[in-house]
Amino acid sequence: MHRDSGRQLFDGRPLLFVELSMSDWLLRGGFLPMPIVYPSWERDDVPWDPFEFMQRVEALVLHGGADVSPNSYGEQPFEAIWEGDPVRDRMEIELIEAARELDKPILGVCRGAQILNVAFGGTLYQDINTQVPGSLVHRNADIYEKNSHTVRFTPGSYLETLFGREIATINSVHHQAVKDLGEGLEIEARSVEDDIIEAFRVPSESLEDPWIWGVQWHPEFQDPEDTHLLPTAPILKQLHRAISIRRNR
Repeated sequence: MHRDSGRQLFDGRPLLFVELSMSDWLLRGGFLPMPIVYPSWERDDVPWDPFEFMQRVEALVLHGGADVSPNSYGEQPFEAIWEGDPVRDRMEIELIEAARELDKPILGVCRGAQILNVAFGGTLYQDINTQVPGSLVHRNADIYEKNSHTVRFTPGSYLETLFGREIATINSVHHQAVKDLGEGLEIEARSVEDDIIEAFRVPSESLEDPWIWGVQWHPEFQDPEDTHLLPTAPILKQLHRAISIRRNR
């Protein structure tokens, strides 16, 4: 959250924070989450080296939050409320580039998946219900993470194999989504009802190849015991295995 004189919280000072649900999910999966801090872009005297950060961690997890700015993929916002956060976009894209060069696994969740797509040259729907006729309500503020719908895994895809099914139910808390898929990415799942892209990855034959996944839903928001929704553990297990392979090289 950037400096905002109109915000009462902390007198409008800029804030860096991590959703506790995300850190809890990662801790349950056996990880030690570390928030990545960066200086104000107005201070050129403060060094910012994404490669230094990525050399100190074993994977990059990009979580949800403010909209991705349309400026980050070459568009102007249709509405002022969709201006997004270009500062965060720039920082996360630099981290993605560093992680790719260092062969660090990357997991993007919701906004994280969207900025991954942008980093690969893709674009987004600024607002699904405005731009996709007949689309589902993918974000309902009244029920938030209780909003859900079905997805269909791409036949023969990694996720179909991982979960052992073709159709699954996932939660849905987003109003933006992938429009044009980034170069080199492969669709893993789409919404059954309106065909919105819900998951993608960099194609690979094994966990030793680049491990870069994006999922539009929020596994960190789920109750691990909720059998109505797609299980959350398999993705973390795959991330853990990808890290272990690189650690033991």
